[in-house]
Amino acid sequence: MLTRYTTPRLGLILPAYNEQEVLPTTLSKLNTVKATLIQKNLISDDSFIMVVDDGSVDNTWGIIQEKEQLNSDLISVKLSRNFGHQSALLAGMSESIKLADIVITLDADLQDNPDIIQKMVLKYKAGNEIVYGVRSSRKTDTWFKRNTALTFYKISSFLGVEMVPNHADFRLMSRVAVLALLRMPERNVFLRAMVPLVGFQSDKVFYERGERQAGTSKYPLKKMLNFAIDGITSFSVQPIRLLFNLGILVISIASIEIVYTIFEKMIGNTEAGWSSLMISIWLLGGINLIAISIVGIYIGKIFTEVKHRPLFQIETETGLFVQKLRKVDDYAMK
Repeated sequence: MLTRYTTPRLGLILPAYNEQEVLPTTLSKLNTVKATLIQKNLISDDSFIMVVDDGSVDNTWGIIQEKEQLNSDLISVKLSRNFGHQSALLAGMSESIKLADIVITLDADLQDNPDIIQKMVLKYKAGNEIVYGVRSSRKTDTWFKRNTALTFYKISSFLGVEMVPNHADFRLMSRVAVLALLRMPERNVFLRAMVPLVGFQSDKVFYERGERQAGTSKYPLKKMLNFAIDGITSFSVQPIRLLFNLGILVISIASIEIVYTIFEKMIGNTEAGWSSLMISIWLLGGINLIAISIVGIYIGKIFTEVKHRPLFQIETETGLFVQKLRKVDDYAMK
């Protein structure tokens, strides 16, 4: 039977990359939310916030260190370089779960509404090991982003990738769920599809996503497209099956063309069709290039997986967390 904590120790995990403009406001807001939850006896008073600096080149790390001096419950983790948003989240979870009973991950830009954290905790207390923060609408998005996101979810579902629509990386996970997630060995990390594979009882909390208050988005169009392609190809081989089906279709059409050509030859109509020839060449050439590219993506993923390179490297870890962790390790060694 899974252990259920009455007042669980909560770890709030914020991956941060060049977030110097918005980070002070974010930490202030989260401290207020955490204090309210402690006052209501929903979480323990030794709950903490962990900020993972994902190789920022601005003053993000300096701000984290400054705030750490003022807040004993703030934990600072600095990665040796920029490993990417997903790896930074995994770094935060792998470190914080050594102390926390539950963790909540959210972006440092505070577009995910922290006021629903209380609802997440209550869902956990009701027996859920995973609670997803799901956007109730996309009215704050541009027309292009809204429709491309919906298209992405539809394509992912069609290709067999299990995800929670309109959910990013704002979620609560219990210790049991996090440990199960960390046992997944893959190096091509796409948490939106990995977390549902963990299983366990789960629920959703809906919220309105706000506008970014400061700074710039870390997901421009090119990066979003790469993220989508990486997510689909990491969790589905359906694109390769579709290529096979496309090949069968092209062969079928070619067979019809062969019969038609023989018939034309028999009746003496042998004039060459330049237009149809060129269309065929370009069509088949394009299909071949796409097919080779998709197969190449999968081969590249195999290449990445077999090397077993670490997903992140922690350069520095400071704050109350380090002191407590040493005590836990010392106790475990006795």
